[in-house]
Amino acid sequence: MARKWNTQEEEKYRRELYDLYISQNKTLNEVARVLKIKPQTVFARFKRLGITTCPERKKNYQNRRNDVLLPKTHSPELAEFFGIMLGDGSPSHFQAMVTLGTKEMSYAKYVAKLMEKIFGVSAKISIRKNDCKDVYLGSVDLTNWLQKEGLVFNKVKSQVGVPVWVFDRKVYMERFLRGFFDTDGSVYQLRFGVQISFTNLSRPILDSLHKMLKKLSYKSSKISSHKIYVTKRQEVIRFFEEILPANEKHQQRFENFINA
Repeated sequence: MARKWNTQEEEKYRRELYDLYISQNKTLNEVARVLKIKPQTVFARFKRLGITTCPERKKNYQNRRNDVLLPKTHSPELAEFFGIMLGDGSPSHFQAMVTLGTKEMSYAKYVAKLMEKIFGVSAKISIRKNDCKDVYLGSVDLTNWLQKEGLVFNKVKSQVGVPVWVFDRKVYMERFLRGFFDTDGSVYQLRFGVQISFTNLSRPILDSLHKMLKKLSYKSSKISSHKIYVTKRQEVIRFFEEILPANEKHQQRFENFINA
């Protein structure tokens, strides 16, 4: 059982917590770090002193922040970001996240810079125990906005498609294809050539990709086993020259195969 405070101790703790939690508007965890005690201890002191917690007043309550810039217009960068998100992205209630492979740190940094350019704040990169990389930006306002723009929590279950505005301009389609190919695309060598493919379990996304490639005058295969292929050598070369994939692993594989 906790020792009973004397009058001086009680007044000291009350002033201390009031200044940090109310006047300076720090969170419970921030108060704990300042006082060098556990958050549980801070909460216990609140309870003993009859101080009501007010998390909704804190700056980052439920990941709400006022430094994220939500785009007011569409842009090539935003089209690329949507391609990335519909490839390997997974927006949740609290954050927008892109999960990448074990050998994609350089591309993870590229995605983080792209997100910073679009939304005005730095994205973070974390490395899992299996060495996969997560690029993420936490903001409830951002994820709400992304949902309104057509991104959902489960693109396969919802069978989501590509936002219609991506088809408005050639550069939007090119940048969307870059983002999607960098995350859900492949380049590999055939017996007599080289081939690229796009893979996704959402049929509307594949239909949109097929339409996009056709509008950009690429000769692609029909949709088969959740994939679309571009096989002719000159078409693959043109794709890398015009779309300019940013993922280093694709660039290296293409150069190795095309020069073989």
